[in-house]
Amino acid sequence: MTATADRTDEAPGSLWRNQGFRRLFTAATASTMGSEITFVALPLVAVIVLEASPAEVGALWMLRFVAFLTVGLPAGALLDRTRKRWVMVTSDLGRALLLGSVPAAWALGVLTIEQLYVVSLLTGVGNVFFDVAARSYLPAVVGRDQLLPANSRLGSVEAVSSLAGPSVAGYVVQFFAAPIAILIDAVSFLWSALFISGVRQREPEPERREHPRLLTEIGEGTRFVWHHPLLRPIVVAGALTNLFLTFAIVAAPLVLVRELGLGGGAVGVFFTFGGLGVLLGVSTATWVCRRLGAGQSLWILGIVGIPFGFLVPMMDVGGWQWVASAAWTVIIFRVGHNNVVLVSFRQRVTPDRLLSRMNATMRFVMNGMEAVAALLAGVIATFLGVRTVMWIAAVGLAVAWLPVLFSPLRSMTSLDSDYPGAEAPERTEPA
Repeated sequence: MTATADRTDEAPGSLWRNQGFRRLFTAATASTMGSEITFVALPLVAVIVLEASPAEVGALWMLRFVAFLTVGLPAGALLDRTRKRWVMVTSDLGRALLLGSVPAAWALGVLTIEQLYVVSLLTGVGNVFFDVAARSYLPAVVGRDQLLPANSRLGSVEAVSSLAGPSVAGYVVQFFAAPIAILIDAVSFLWSALFISGVRQREPEPERREHPRLLTEIGEGTRFVWHHPLLRPIVVAGALTNLFLTFAIVAAPLVLVRELGLGGGAVGVFFTFGGLGVLLGVSTATWVCRRLGAGQSLWILGIVGIPFGFLVPMMDVGGWQWVASAAWTVIIFRVGHNNVVLVSFRQRVTPDRLLSRMNATMRFVMNGMEAVAALLAGVIATFLGVRTVMWIAAVGLAVAWLPVLFSPLRSMTSLDSDYPGAEAPERTEPA
């Protein structure tokens, strides 16, 4: 792997002296905040401007995520054939154009729900290619020894955006119009493209094959994940966490609003506590790993979080509402911490030629599990009640970390620790 001499390896603080990371961080700050705004504003455009039905709004949500299940795995194979930076820039420009078409059509009086469907679907495709490319490009920018602090800082951006983005969207919609909020996201993608295009670090030359076959390459990536002693428990633990976390996310608003009659404000407070948990988890991940060990922190926090998970289904009016919200903060703290550590492990142990396929396989399984979970949660709630869904989530989250405990991860003190079957780690050297 090659990189420019701008990369520095001495200490986590040296990330800010890394020109490439500064640009990636700036791009992520803009585009992530914009995406959180659109997350709220796009369905509001459908509801307020087009008076869409619940079924139409549901279809809009589905199209946003269906790309991970349809093009996720092929995207990984295609990205391993090419350099990632210009794919990221192209994805940003494409999403800016798509989202910019919404306020333009609204201003001209020709906006339709069909256009929103197309925008939702194609921006989802752009999200797939950008997300997989970004996770695969980061090791070339910061070096593999800086992955943990780099992922922690980028995770903090996502957490802050998830807290502030919906509020900003709400105010923009209230004082201006929902399509104007979409325009903000379009501009944020232009900003992101501008900064990413200026990153000086260069990736290694992709592996060239005489007769590349897409299905063969996809199979190579999925086999690598499922046969790797670290990646297999990571994907299993991540899938279980997403399954049961989605159960709780689907059920909690129904309990608060329909059973307890607390209104939308209580739902907002509950998920704000979760956003705070994510922020604390990702921003302290490096500090926690230094004191507990990277691998050990995963199962230690898993054990600590067990009793808090069983407090969430006990939510009720009065004090129990706040107890459940505080417990949710602890649960999401663990999720945020694990995301930083496990993504860093994934990037550290995967060869350059398989990075995109590994990341695509992870996203395919984990995002696919969220879709399955949403469907299952609805069925279980219909026949057994919403509280049952909450209790299943509590039990599931209490054991979701066990694949990590029964893997080599449990004793690894750092990303560089040896494990069974480990190969010599790749190093990023100055050009």
